[in-house]
Amino acid sequence: MADAFDPASVPIRTAATVMLVRDAIDGDPGVEVFMLRRTGNAAFAAGMYVFPGGKVDDADHATELEPFCDGLDDAEASSQLGVESGGLAYWVASIRECFEEAGILLAERRDGSALALGDDDRHQVHAGTLSMVELCRRDDLVLDLSTTQYVDHWVTPAGERRRFDTRFFVTEAPEGQEGLHDDKETVESSWVRPSEALRMHEAGRLMMMPPTIKNLRWLDDFTTADAVVAAGRAIAHPPTTLPKVRTDEEGNIVGISMPGDPDYDAL
Repeated sequence: MADAFDPASVPIRTAATVMLVRDAIDGDPGVEVFMLRRTGNAAFAAGMYVFPGGKVDDADHATELEPFCDGLDDAEASSQLGVESGGLAYWVASIRECFEEAGILLAERRDGSALALGDDDRHQVHAGTLSMVELCRRDDLVLDLSTTQYVDHWVTPAGERRRFDTRFFVTEAPEGQEGLHDDKETVESSWVRPSEALRMHEAGRLMMMPPTIKNLRWLDDFTTADAVVAAGRAIAHPPTTLPKVRTDEEGNIVGISMPGDPDYDAL
């Protein structure tokens, strides 16, 4: 029998995830997206294949970061997200999480010189011993937020033990940064065509959540990374998707209902 559990007591945490895309390297039209497999010990989405991302931390809201952000301010970011303020933090979180989980930093040196970052920088940011503000100050970095487009919005259904209000972004991967999992929260990584990831999911080889599947299907429509980013830029206000859980008589979750499913409105 399910233990006593009040779904209304579960806080909804804000989160950001970013789809890194590049032109397919085999020469045929299409794109590849960077994906990670979460460790089987994770408290949320254990063993799932995901895009880099995570919760928006308090430090992502630091006003000290704004001088290092280019192409977007908090007012415009908040307007895009439909929030009163603090929208810029979602873009910052997507950059930070991408660096922590994938080892890819979506930033440039202000003087145009090459980035010189090592695994130690990445792990320090992840551990919280080096903040993004300190990293930007140290290396005089510029975070060009205009190249990262907000494209989707999902909220974890009520009834789950962990809930997230997640904004999805897309951007073209910077040249010269290949990406690699961190061997902590993520244990595998690869560049993969969306169609291939979907095929492996259908074959039972990759476990993925509905938002990941939906966004892979969206990515699969494009022949170049530039086209993906341009399409993302044209999405003014992505709709919010709120799945609902199906439960048995004892309250155990037995499935997920999506908007448009026959039982969605009744749940």
